[in-house]
Amino acid sequence: MTAEAGKHRGIPWRKWVAAWSQRVSDLAIPFLAVFTALAIGAVVIWASGASVPKAYQGLFEGALGSPRGIAETLVIATPYTLAGLAVALGFRCGLFNIGAEGQFYLGALFAVWVGYSVKGLPIFVHLPLAILVGALGGALWGAIPGFLKARLGTHEVINTIMMNYIAVLMVDWLVNRKGPMWDSTSTVPRTPYILPTATLPQLVPPYRLHAGLLIAIAAVFVVYWLLWKTTLGFEIRAVGANPSAAKYAGMSVTRNFVLAMTFSGVLAGLAGAGEVLGLNRTLPAAFVSGYGFDSIAIALLAKSHPLFVPFAAILWAILRNGAGLMQIRAGISVDLISIVQALVIAFVAADEIIRWLYRIGKKEEIKEVVFTRGWGR
Repeated sequence: MTAEAGKHRGIPWRKWVAAWSQRVSDLAIPFLAVFTALAIGAVVIWASGASVPKAYQGLFEGALGSPRGIAETLVIATPYTLAGLAVALGFRCGLFNIGAEGQFYLGALFAVWVGYSVKGLPIFVHLPLAILVGALGGALWGAIPGFLKARLGTHEVINTIMMNYIAVLMVDWLVNRKGPMWDSTSTVPRTPYILPTATLPQLVPPYRLHAGLLIAIAAVFVVYWLLWKTTLGFEIRAVGANPSAAKYAGMSVTRNFVLAMTFSGVLAGLAGAGEVLGLNRTLPAAFVSGYGFDSIAIALLAKSHPLFVPFAAILWAILRNGAGLMQIRAGISVDLISIVQALVIAFVAADEIIRWLYRIGKKEEIKEVVFTRGWGR
């Protein structure tokens, strides 16, 4: 074999190595972002006069140091996973779905209504029905801004923000005193408790971990299959990458906008349904979750890839669940966790900072679209 032939044969191998090297460096960015954020958090803790080892020991012991702590971390990660998938799916279609919080509320509202009002059904009918109706509630709240975006061109950010307010205030009115869904036997404003036949079973009694975790795990693989193994998923990703080229290729941009927002609403609605069917068993007034807003950060940290969303959700759950014990052990404010979370997002969003700090080479190829297009579209 001549030297020239050997040179040409080596090119594919070198490209393969370069491609895998690029993938490894891209996957390292989120981990380095978390590490850097924790390191800066340690400096803040030290500057405040508290013990850094005690603070982080309390953080991780509170979240992972006991069976109860692990179970509670998974309880928190369950809605985070579903809501994170909801936002990530919208990102893949080039849509910024800020409405996961409102879709979460509508899913909870529809599910709890079926849970307490529909009677006489066995659990294998009542429970799936409550879950399905909760998903439909989220789908409705996602489809509306999707339709407005597709048909009228109104920006989904504005629409979803406004619909968040509508959902929150509507739920408060429905379950408050004298509201149509208020339980008049209760001393606090809430709906009646759901029936046992609509309750998600506990996975590890006596801990609060419930079967909603299995729904979240299944949703991860369903969304992955939808996006990468189906024609519809290819169209969603193509529209997200370049709607003009997708339209030229014969794909319906408007249809994919509506479908992506509807599917996104289904996932957020499932998250809300799981909270009332598996944990609260009722829907109280001022039902502030924050899951819908945190899910934006989770989707960003996961690079909008469904298989990475659970890991980002678990990280967020660890920070949230361990914050209380960290505060007790080190005597510092629990708000420090919010600082760490903000730093993580900042470093992931501005990954050039991490690449510069750790001398990671810049990506030569065009980055895959995982966020949204310009605000003016």
